[in-house]
Amino acid sequence: MKGFRLAAAMAVLGWGCVAAHQAVAQKFPDKTVRIVVPFTPGGGTDVFARILAQRLSEVYGQQFIVDNRPGAGSTIGTEFVARSPADGYTLLMTSASFAFTPGLYPKLRYDSLKDFTAVSQMVRVPHVITVLPTLPVKDIQDLVRLARAQPGQVLYASAGPGSAMHLAGALFAVVTKTQLAHVPYKGGPQTATAVMSGEATTAFNTPETIMGLLRAKRLRALAVSTRERAPALPDVPTAIEAGIKDYEAIGWFGMLAPSNTPGAIVEQISGEIAKAMALPAIRERALQEGATPVGNTPAQFDKFVRDEISKWTKIIRDAGIKLE
Repeated sequence: MKGFRLAAAMAVLGWGCVAAHQAVAQKFPDKTVRIVVPFTPGGGTDVFARILAQRLSEVYGQQFIVDNRPGAGSTIGTEFVARSPADGYTLLMTSASFAFTPGLYPKLRYDSLKDFTAVSQMVRVPHVITVLPTLPVKDIQDLVRLARAQPGQVLYASAGPGSAMHLAGALFAVVTKTQLAHVPYKGGPQTATAVMSGEATTAFNTPETIMGLLRAKRLRALAVSTRERAPALPDVPTAIEAGIKDYEAIGWFGMLAPSNTPGAIVEQISGEIAKAMALPAIRERALQEGATPVGNTPAQFDKFVRDEISKWTKIIRDAGIKLE
């Protein structure tokens, strides 16, 4: 009987916790929700944060605002969210950079795994390996041959040290056993200009930066970095298809919350993101930006983030990448 009473008491406590979480979710949100973007306005993370903020504001009847907090390779805004109350009113919209920072910054002031709860991945984005159309390089294997024939002479432009473009190029060099020279610029548009002007040989751009330039034939796309072809570039092969085995660099944008954010709120927001990414207008906008809509569950996104952190921490170590 004593055991039975204890079990019954635990059951009541369990139901009480469930009821409490449901009550929290039912009244959420009753004030403005802040979506922190750890980058400057105008980039891909910011674009998708604003698309989502508008949709969630419409759904909930409360304002979801975007708060840009750039700096220190995205770690300033990310740390701000890690230190914010775990109540669902401060969220983080981040990118693949979240998976790079543990390897790039050994002395981070937050724990990328323990201090955050995964909510949902909005989209997946490939890198597009581009060259100048007049360069005598017709496919990705030609680029590899050129790099092997001229060690250290093939210059690849990136949006800065530690950026997704930098690491996509570093991984390419590791996988192909070539020596590429990294040339950092201030942002994605500047890297495209560098390739067009001949200052750089190639770049690992994201589609939204170069779609117009590809259509105008001012740049040539050799391959994309994801395992699947990009819907926006159906005629461009993947690097794996083109014979670069094991080369995969996934760009992505997704939402995280401070750890211990009530599960009911996390599930609720995740569900709304999935619904948003299924809407024809938002899907079309994502495809126009060269992205593939995702909208997965917290558990799925959590596994993805953990796998990406493990992968890129090893790549950064093996490539000997260090930030000054």
